[in-house]
Amino acid sequence: MGKTVTIDAKGMHYTPLNKKIRQAVADGAGEIIIDNVLGQRFIGNGLRGDATIVVNGVPGGDLCMFMSGPTCIVHGNADHAPGNTMNAGKVIIHGSAGDAVAHSMRGGTVFVRGNIGYRGGIHMKQYDDKRPILVVGGNAQSFLGEYMAGGLLIVLGMDGSEYFGRGVGSGIHGGEIVIRGDVDGSRLGVGAKKLPLTEDDRQRIAPVIREFAGAFDLDPAELLNAEFTRIVPASARPFAGKYTWE
Repeated sequence: MGKTVTIDAKGMHYTPLNKKIRQAVADGAGEIIIDNVLGQRFIGNGLRGDATIVVNGVPGGDLCMFMSGPTCIVHGNADHAPGNTMNAGKVIIHGSAGDAVAHSMRGGTVFVRGNIGYRGGIHMKQYDDKRPILVVGGNAQSFLGEYMAGGLLIVLGMDGSEYFGRGVGSGIHGGEIVIRGDVDGSRLGVGAKKLPLTEDDRQRIAPVIREFAGAFDLDPAELLNAEFTRIVPASARPFAGKYTWE
């Protein structure tokens, strides 16, 4: 592992901050600790390799956009769209996050310990072995998994609340959404349908839940034994009749 570089981001504009981060990675740093982060955008954007970035504070929008490989750990909340169009790597957020978490993510993993805003996982997609994963420890607002084209999205409801959003999986045409507890059919969006979680499904997602629990030093037993609803596409072309004539 390369050396550790510490950056004090207090009062720093996001442009010089991100230049410092990219320079540290180019110089072979294995760990980059960024203190006093307060709303700086685009942290970790486009980074490659295997460095670990530790963010102490609240990063701004589009955290780790287009990232391919590194791990980013946020000790705080995050603004909108962390993991936007990420290719590979991992984002671990110890607080909550805003809207459009994992927007268009193509690979890698985003773990959020708390809640997320609207349109989490919008247009996540997958191809061959590239399968993005978003796991939310708390709850999520409406239009979860909107236009989802692939990947796995899990909402664990660790705060004890039932899922309260609407329009779940609106326009979904690939991938799957797994939500703790029963999700009333009236909360599903156009093109989504719900299925019971089978034992095979449960075994398939168990490693993901264990990894999530490990990231936050949680006991996974209760999560592994909880009841879940699985939401999948009703068809591969949910709006075919709206825009085309066949």
